Amino acid sequence: MAPISIDQKLKELQIVLPEIVPAGNYVPAVRTGNLLFVSGQLPKVEGKIAYKGRVGKDLNIETARRAAKACVVNLIAVLKNELGALEKVKKIVRVMGYINTYPGFNDHVKVMDAASELLVEVFGETVGPHARAVVGVVELPLMASMEMELIAEVR
Repeated sequence: MAPISIDQKLKELQIVLPEIVPAGNYVPAVRTGNLLFVSGQLPKVEGKIAYKGRVGKDLNIETARRAAKACVVNLIAVLKNELGALEKVKKIVRVMGYINTYPGFNDHVKVMDAASELLVEVFGETVGPHARAVVGVVELPLMASMEMELIAEVR
């Protein structure tokens, strides 16, 4: 039996990749050599910020984990748009997360784990595991609860 394609995996997970429209004067991704740098993606669903506010005040951890997954879906959409086929992703190298947090919130890792888990689920145990950093911030564009960027090695 042939291995399952990433597009088929997305379908099984009921993930529909959205159209990516930058919120400002920048491009969704820049390729240099075999690295693709994906611009920060917000937790948009159907073109709108679905998760607004501060984690630890306006959003609990479970809701923030859903926001993290929404960011990842948008990151994957940029990868697909830039590469044409997600199989051209050789390795997810690094993910950077910025979480709009309320003072005293310190469960950043639990929130970002949702993003990391989804990347491994979609891309598999060889391509998906990555280096990661996460920081709490006071505010993000459009009142978003988080923003994520990604670096991928591509074919």
